[in-house]
Amino acid sequence: MSSDPLVSVVIAAYNAEVFISETLDSIQAQTYSHFEVIVVDDGSSDHTAEIVRLYAQNDDRFQLVQQENSGVAASRNLAIQHSRGKYIAPIDADDIWYPERLEKHVRCLEASDEWVGLVYSWSMYLTESGSIRAYSPFGQLGAVEGNVLAILVFYNFLDNASTAMFRRSCIDAVGDYNTELKTCEDWDLYLRIAEKYQFAIVPKYLIGYRQYSGSMSTKCATMSHFYELIMSRIYQRHPELPHSIRRWANTLFYNNLLSKSYLAGDYALMFRWIFLSLKGDFALLLRPGLYKVTLVAIAKTLTQPLLKGVPKQSPSKHAPTSETVIESQPLNPPEPNFWKPYDRVILHRWQQMVKTTQI
Repeated sequence: MSSDPLVSVVIAAYNAEVFISETLDSIQAQTYSHFEVIVVDDGSSDHTAEIVRLYAQNDDRFQLVQQENSGVAASRNLAIQHSRGKYIAPIDADDIWYPERLEKHVRCLEASDEWVGLVYSWSMYLTESGSIRAYSPFGQLGAVEGNVLAILVFYNFLDNASTAMFRRSCIDAVGDYNTELKTCEDWDLYLRIAEKYQFAIVPKYLIGYRQYSGSMSTKCATMSHFYELIMSRIYQRHPELPHSIRRWANTLFYNNLLSKSYLAGDYALMFRWIFLSLKGDFALLLRPGLYKVTLVAIAKTLTQPLLKGVPKQSPSKHAPTSETVIESQPLNPPEPNFWKPYDRVILHRWQQMVKTTQI
């Protein structure tokens, strides 16, 4: 039996037949081999279960668990209940890991003291077809580790649910994923871990985070509701957090939502996010793109009644046009260049928040 600690990879999968094979292939390609994979099929109506079952038949490290549709948080909790590993590593059913992800994270936690509960790395943003769209900006801003609660309230710098590995003892101490939350459940768990543990980082781009129009991350109204719920509870538990953090956090969060709503063509929601972002903090007014998207949104809203009689083209069926490359590590992105006024303000705030990790 291997002397290396067992890692439990947990996956919540719902109608994931398009991407699940790429996700599982990226796990099989890991340089660290002492892992188990628990996939919870959350009541899928497609061929997700059949695909996972084939992997389980050919590799005894893979296990399929099925349940009626209960949501992401409940699915991850069920996977953790079926797991045996010292470390837990969630990954979404449409994301990928680059080959050294598990190895580097295990080595980091094994070399750390017990009060370091979680390790993470940076992500690359993938298109629906799997090509690299962008690099996570957090890699350009620099490593964040230590006592991260305040800066994690400021912004979820872990970025997505596929970046972290944490000790099983963290779940024992802070509880499971909150099934009340329909989104942002990963951020909520990270915050609760940060209340009791320090974070560490492997400063590499080791995760491929897929973003597309149908993904959960684009459901802005749902995200806003649960963001407010999570943050209200955090501020109740931690009244010592400065009020400026809340204002700065809202600016960043709603700025992110307004971009998503604009791209989705939901201009009414976009204007709501602008209002909430500007409420108590006018930093967004320094962003030139705000005026452009506002003018475009107004123009399209005014001309929409004129286009009602024009027939719309039927959307093409979803089909990825290329296969995601997972065999090699990604190249590092270019050096950051923060020169715009809005960028400079956010960078200054980020640097102020980083200082809180050393207290």
